[in-house]
Formats: sequence, C-alpha cells, structure tokens
Amino acid sequence: MGSLETGIPLKRDNLFRSFSSVRTERHPFSQRPRSRFSRFLLFKKLDYLQWICTVAVFLFFVVLFQMFLPGSVEKSGSSSLQDNVEVSSEDFKFLKEMGVLDFGEDIRFEPSKLLDKFQREAREAILYSPAFNRTKQRFSYRKPQLAMVFADLLVDSQKLLMVTVAAALQEIGYQFQVYSLEDGPVHDVWRTVGIPVTVIQAFDKTGIVVDWLNYDGILVNSFEARGVFSCFVQEPFKSLPLIWIIHERSLATRSRKYISSGHIDLLNDWKRIFNRSSVVVFPNYILPMIYSTFDVGNFFVIPGTPAEAWEADTVMALHKDNLRVKMGYELEDAVIAIVGSQFMYRGLWLEHAIILQALLPVLSDFPLDNNSNSNLKIVVLSGDSTSNYGVVFEEIAINLTYPSGIVKHKALDVNADNVLSVADLVIYGSFLEEQSFPDILMKAMCFEKPIIAPDLSMIRKYVDDRVNGYLFPKENPKFLTQVIRQVFSNGKLSPLARNIASIGRSTARNLMVSEAVEGYASLLVNVLKLPSEVAPPKDVAEMPLKFKEKWQWHLFEALSNSTYINCTLRSYTFLEKFEQQWNNAPKDRPLSADDGPFLYSIWEEEKNIEIANARKRKEEEELKDRSDQSHGTWEEVYRSAKKADRSKQELHERDEGELERTGQPLSIYEPYFGEGTWPFLHLSSLYHGIGLLKLDEMSYYIQSHMYTWTGYLQSTKGRRPGAEDIDASARLPLLDNPYYRDILGEYGAFFAIANRIDRVHKNAWIGFQSWRATARKASLSGIAENALLNAIETQRHGDTLYFWVRMDLDPRNSLQLDFWSFCDAINAGNCKFAFAEALKRMYGIKHDLDSLPPMPVDGGTWSVMQSWALPTRSFLEFVMFSRMFVDALDAHMYDEHHSSGQCCLSFSKDKQCYSRLLELLINVWAYHSARRMVYVNPDTGVMQEHHKFKSRRGQMWIRWFSYATLKSMDEDLAEEADSEHPTRRWLWPSTGEIFWSGVYERERKLRHRQKEDRKQRSKDKIDRIRRRTHQKVIGKYVKPPPEMKNSNTSTAGLN
Repeated sequence: MGSLETGIPLKRDNLFRSFSSVRTERHPFSQRPRSRFSRFLLFKKLDYLQWICTVAVFLFFVVLFQMFLPGSVEKSGSSSLQDNVEVSSEDFKFLKEMGVLDFGEDIRFEPSKLLDKFQREAREAILYSPAFNRTKQRFSYRKPQLAMVFADLLVDSQKLLMVTVAAALQEIGYQFQVYSLEDGPVHDVWRTVGIPVTVIQAFDKTGIVVDWLNYDGILVNSFEARGVFSCFVQEPFKSLPLIWIIHERSLATRSRKYISSGHIDLLNDWKRIFNRSSVVVFPNYILPMIYSTFDVGNFFVIPGTPAEAWEADTVMALHKDNLRVKMGYELEDAVIAIVGSQFMYRGLWLEHAIILQALLPVLSDFPLDNNSNSNLKIVVLSGDSTSNYGVVFEEIAINLTYPSGIVKHKALDVNADNVLSVADLVIYGSFLEEQSFPDILMKAMCFEKPIIAPDLSMIRKYVDDRVNGYLFPKENPKFLTQVIRQVFSNGKLSPLARNIASIGRSTARNLMVSEAVEGYASLLVNVLKLPSEVAPPKDVAEMPLKFKEKWQWHLFEALSNSTYINCTLRSYTFLEKFEQQWNNAPKDRPLSADDGPFLYSIWEEEKNIEIANARKRKEEEELKDRSDQSHGTWEEVYRSAKKADRSKQELHERDEGELERTGQPLSIYEPYFGEGTWPFLHLSSLYHGIGLLKLDEMSYYIQSHMYTWTGYLQSTKGRRPGAEDIDASARLPLLDNPYYRDILGEYGAFFAIANRIDRVHKNAWIGFQSWRATARKASLSGIAENALLNAIETQRHGDTLYFWVRMDLDPRNSLQLDFWSFCDAINAGNCKFAFAEALKRMYGIKHDLDSLPPMPVDGGTWSVMQSWALPTRSFLEFVMFSRMFVDALDAHMYDEHHSSGQCCLSFSKDKQCYSRLLELLINVWAYHSARRMVYVNPDTGVMQEHHKFKSRRGQMWIRWFSYATLKSMDEDLAEEADSEHPTRRWLWPSTGEIFWSGVYERERKLRHRQKEDRKQRSKDKIDRIRRRTHQKVIGKYVKPPPEMKNSNTSTAGLN
C-alpha cells in the first residue's frame, strides 16, 4: 500500500509557508543531496540549443521569481509527514550558478506514529501468557460486527466507495450495520447488498439510542456526521475503535479562517473530534497535509476512490451542449491541457516550461484560422486563483516565442473540470514520483481524453504505453514532441489516440479498486481488537476477484436520474450552519486542553472566594442569635414561606418517589458508566440508577461553572439531572480507583449497595438490570414487572433467583454451548483455569483442583448480563461469597494485568479483564447454594423454573457454598483485617464491611464504656452543683411592731 512507504520524518511547521521564507541549513552545498531530475539537467547530454534556451529563460526570470515565486508547498504539521524541500541561501547561489531547482522529491506522507503503534500492538498481542503458562484460544463463534455511520443516504461517490468496500469485506467475514442521520435513495442500495439500515436523529441527543458496544468497530463517513460524535466522546463508548473517513477539503480550508478570525474554541472543538478517532483515513496524500492543523498522529491514507470518475460523469451529464464554444474555443481548435502534481513545489514551473518547449516545434503542424492565428491552444492548469502563477507562466510563453493568445493559465480551483472536458489532449507535466496515481490524470482519463505522461513508476503501474495512454522517458523530454505528432494528425486527434482514450476511460473508471479494498481490510486488522468468541476475518487474498476489480457501479445505475448533489457546496453549507449555531450560543463551548493552566487559576480563585463566603456566612449565623432580629410583617413572613415551598417543590417530588419505592417489595438498580448510557435507563419508581463513573473535583467544577456544551454536559459527579441516582464511589471508596472501577464493572455496584445496605436499600427484595439489556430490548416490560412483583408478594417460589436475560439467546452463544464452554469462549479459553485458581486461593486448597463446580446440561439455561432479582438477605450472602472470590481472583492476576495490561482472559489489553467471568458467577453460586432459578419472560412475564432440585441431586457442592461455611470464612478474614492489620496489598477489606464476633464485643464494650462515662459525667455535675458556693443574703425584711401598725391605721381613718 502506498501509504506504507518509508520516508524522511518531518518537523512541525506552519501549514502554508511562502517561498520567500528561508529554510534552515541542513547540508552544506558540497554535501547537499541533489534530486534525480537535477542531476539529469546537469550531467545528461542534452541538445545544445535546448540547454541554451532553458538557461536563457531561467536567467531572464530569476529576479522575477524572487518577487513572484508562485505557490507554496503544503506541508503537514505532524511528525508523520515528510518535510518539503525549501530553497535556502545556498540553493539560490546554486541556482544562480547552475540553474537547478528542487523538484519535490522529499514531499511524502508517512504515518510513522500510527505504524509504530500497529507494530507495537502486534508484538504485544501474543497468544502466550508467561505468568500463568496459559495459551489463549479463539473460538470463532460469531463474525466481526462493524457499524457504518453516514450523514445522509444521498447519491454520491463516497457511498459508491463504501458500498464497494463493504460488499468486498463481507466476503471475508465481516458483518455490517448502516446508521444514517438522514434517509435517502442509497437506502435501497444497502439493502440490495444485504446490509440493514437504521436512520437516527443526530441532534436529538435522547434519540440516539444505540448500544455501540455491540460492534467491534465504527466507521464514520464525512465530517458532516459529527452529530453522532456526541456519543463516542462519552463513556462507555470512548474506547471503541473508530475510523473516521474524510474526503472533503472544506474543513481544512475553513480551519485557516478560524485561526485568522480568532475562533480558537471552534478549532479546538474540531480537534477534539479528530483526537477521539482511532484513525482518520484520507483517499489521497494531499488531504492529510492540508489537514495538518488537526493531526495528532492518527492520519492514514488509503488510495483509491471513484470520486474522479463520478465527477467526470456528472460534468459530462450536466454539459451535454457545446461547452467548448462557451469557453471561447472554436470547433477546429486543438486544445492541449498541461497539468501537474497536486503539490506546488518550486521546481514545477521549470517542468512546465520544459513541456512548453517540447510543444514549440509542434506549433507549425497546426493550421491557421482566418485571422492567421494557430488552431493550437495550450492551457496550463495549475495553482489556485490567489497565486501569481498565471502571470509568471504567460511571461515564460512569450519568452519561448509563443504567439500571443496560444498559452493561457487556468487555476485548478476555478474551472479545472471544464478545461479537462474540452481538452483534446492532456499532458502530465510533473516529474515528481508520487505515492499514488495522480488524481487529475485519472480524471482526464475518465473524460476520455488521451494522456501523455512521463514514465514514472506510479504511472507505469496503471498506464501501458500506446494501450491506455502514452508515456515518454523523463530523461528525454524532446521525445514528447514525437509523441504529440503521433497523437495529432492534420490538427485532429488520430484514430489510434481516440481508441487509446476510450480504453483509458475504462481503465480509469475502476482504477485502484483493489488498493482501496485491501487497504481497508489491512487497516481493520490492525485497528480492531476482537474478543475471543469472534472469528478473525479471512485473508484478503481469499476474496473473490470480482470484488476487487470494479466499483459497484451497477448498483447505482437505477439512481442515475437522482438530483445532482454538489458535495463541496453541501459541505460548506454544513459548516456555515454549524458555525452559526456555535456563534448563537457562545457559552456552549467545550473546554480546550490548551486552556488548562488558565482554567485552573480561575478555579482556584473561585474556590478561594467560595471558602471566604462560606466562612462569612458561618460568622453571620453565629452572630444571628446575639443580635435583635426584626420579625417583619405578616405579609413578609407569608411571602418567605411561599418562596421556601416553591424552592422545595422538587424535593417534595423526590420524597414522594422515595416513599413509593420504599413501599414496594422490590427495588431494581441499574448500574451505568457515563452519559452515553442515560437513554437506556428507566425513570419509574421501581428502578434506581447507580453511577459508577465519578468526575474529579476540578473537572466537575469547571464543567459546572465555566463552559458547557450540548453533548458534553455532565451533571454532578456524572449523575442524571433530576434523578435520585446513587453515587457508587461515595458508598465504596474503592471505586475511586479507576483500575478497580474498570475491572470490577457492574460488580462495583453490587459491593457499593451491599456496603451498609440499610442506609440506602430498605426493600425485602433487590434486583439489578444492565443498561445493555434495555438496549437489546431484553429488559422487563410492564407486564413482566407486575408478574415479578406478584410472585414476590405471594412468595410463590420462596428464596429464588429470578432472571430475565438467558444465555441460550445471547448473540455470543450462537452454537448453544454449555455453561463452561460458553465461559471459555468469551474468556480466551481460560475461564475454567481462572475459576479453578480462584477457588483454590479462596478455600486455601494446597493440592491441584482438577474439577470445577459442575454446571450440568439438563435442558435449562443460565443468566447473563447481570439482570436478576434476589431476596435482600440472599443478596448479602452472594456478595459475601463474591467478595472472597474476587479477592482470590485479583491476588492471582493483579501483578501481570496491572503491570502490562495483558490478561489471560482476553486477546488484547483489557481494562475489564474479569467482567466476562464475573458475569456468570451468580449462576454458580445460585446453583450450588440450593437456590431456585426461575426465568421470567421479559415480554409476557411467564415464569419457568430451570435446574429443578431433583436434577441437582448429587451435583451441588452445598458444603462449599453453604452460608455457615462462607460466614466462617468471612469472619476469619475480618478478624485478620481488624486485628493484625496486614500491610500487604489486599483487596478484600476494601470491598465492603468488616464484621466478626470481636467487632461486636468491642462495640459492646465501647457502648458500655460510653454509658459509664455518661453516668460519671452526670455524677460530677451533681457534685459540682452541691459544692457550689452560695451567696449570702444581702438584706432582710423586718416586720414593724403592732403599736406602729395601729397608729398608721387610725391616722388613715381620720383622713
């Protein structure tokens, strides 16, 4: 594949640098390597007059080129791109002395970072686990699943490309599902090739209800499908392999506008999307260079696209009238178009000048019109409308003695298609060895024009001389004159040239189909990390040849009458709408990683302000009781009370929901990771969400108080707004550790709920339901919920495990395997080994354990996807068993998995190493602890008991799984953790509560001591009161004598 060729690594630099800039010196002149074309000009034996003419032309314009040097080399800002050759001061001295220019041979794209990553992962993906001496096995029970996402299903060349690729990849074992944000005519094409289509709504966030984890990889086509990226930037879909295919140039052009206008936030938002993609794929080597602003080392090129043939067919269909007359050419004119490389390197002008010089002798072969003007017209198609290439080249034509009006320059970005469509002959005038077949040469062939090109290796690969085109040796440009005289006869195209042009069109319409198909097949092998139950795809060599020879044109023939879609105009329209939405909501912007230090300083400042305000409020509250308070009027009191009621309205609603949940016999918890799972969660009182993903304090504060964005808005600690979700990490600090949060998965929710369960769960029964069961439409319906509640209230089955997602209907178990075979299939063949090792550690068995707890095939099925219900007491017993099992499993696998990321239960690095084994653990415990196992049909609510007790006789390991055994083991571990405080790394104490008989005795003594302390404090208080010094009486009332009293009475009577 062309994109895998080696080259010289590049340094980062500005995207479009003018030629007036001077490159830092890399080699002294004496050691500077010269290009092959330069050596050819210097040392090959050329015609003397030709050499004199070339040197004269150069000397005449050397000063002019200093002022008006055309074009600028487009280069990548990534280390994976080769640095183009720029002219240094020594180069100019060399040019002045010898007349030599650089010819762009260093312009190459090399995805070095991505290739290094592929090679590194290939070395790590070994089938042998040295720590456990275990060989991993692949069982190949299902095909790799891929999702393809489109912005629409309108008819264009991108759909033709992806239909061809998908149809070919199906032949080697892939399965596809197409998602589109809008419907369109191509819907029927996908169904014709056997690929189902689903239309989703991109901008209604709650409408994208797709479980992307069902797919092994995602292929997103066009940046117009960015609406769906709101899912892929959130958990739990952030780690999915995602390939983004970009064919348009408009975003790269627009990015320069963002930089110049200061819209850095908008630019950073697009960078976020590029950074999320595992690989960004381009169809040619110019696109990754002009998109270098967004390059993070994940750019890749897969050459091959029907875009040029599609555009040629469209132009010919739209301009069936005489376009030649509209462009100012006569019917008798012979129009020769000179085209060149898509890269504007500095030697391109000299190459075109040499082509013009080779055409000069042919001028006399063409007749003159009535005005004595030659019928030969030459159009140089190069550069863009903003460059000065045309002015320079017309001066070159004049100095080569071309009559005025014969040589004209046209810009590529204005009317390239029209020029190619009216041309009689197209000459490729570039000598640069490119990495893929030139697009403009392919389009010329699709216009059914004879082409003449130098015999470069990439051109010789697809063009046979005098079969589908003409070739001339690049070391001998004067041979071009002979070829042109063979193409034209008496001023008209010869019959041979017309026949060659017809064959060339057939070749170009299906050029590089095999490269595209094989390129995508090779890329998928490197990007996808397939689970052990997935069959690896066949080798691309086993693909039928018919899928690699032609694009699927026949599938689009019925759509040929569809309205023409201008893809370029459509992409610019999309960007304008997106920018308008962005400008209308200036605060709804995502955070840039570059703004980290600035935001951190703001966060620190705001945090200090909040602390100061909190301290001030506390002081005011303390002073509140010490000062006189004005109670106000009754109207003010009434308004304050109503305001308080309104502010607590939501709280009252939550209280009602909590009361309703408390009155039910069952509460079902739905563990979830991140905002991507919210559409799959229930909101009824029967269900209760429990979030496992916790945002760090700074990230939460910034996203809550600074900028937010639709699609990235996070609620408090990742919880749903307005829902009473439980924060698992707040109940179990172990889940603050990302390693254990990922590796335990939904078991982290089990441990969090069981930890001091009476504080959060007050129901007699407890249930769990995976959000993925809802995505698979296997969750309980309203009828099934009522049936389950009725069975629990009537105690129909007693102590029972109710489950509603069954193993025999799991897509991973298409072959209807038994329990242990299925467990091995989804765990790289090492489920039984890991289970046996965990049981040995858990029970302290020293000798080898050859047998496992039997899970017989008796016509019943088992539970998967953690969707079941149990009595709360039985749930606590199950958690007690699970804590010890997980601790033993962690002790066995932690060292290797934590250090290298490798896990014997997976073929690749897997953060959820234990999750697939733990998914089935509930079945082993329920079967061997003598619990009934009843399946509840999630649609109808019909119940059926599986693995009845009669069939279990002689099969159950009751002594190993009894409550007494597990409780004794649990107390031994608790005593060790509580008394000895071991310093070794030990998971079990962090998974829940620690209780043993010593804890109760210690708590009893503590309560008794606290009671005695209270009694002693009371006695001390009484003693202090008794011993308190009493103040003596200051004065005493003296009763007056009787005679004084009588005297006072008589006096009163006289008065």
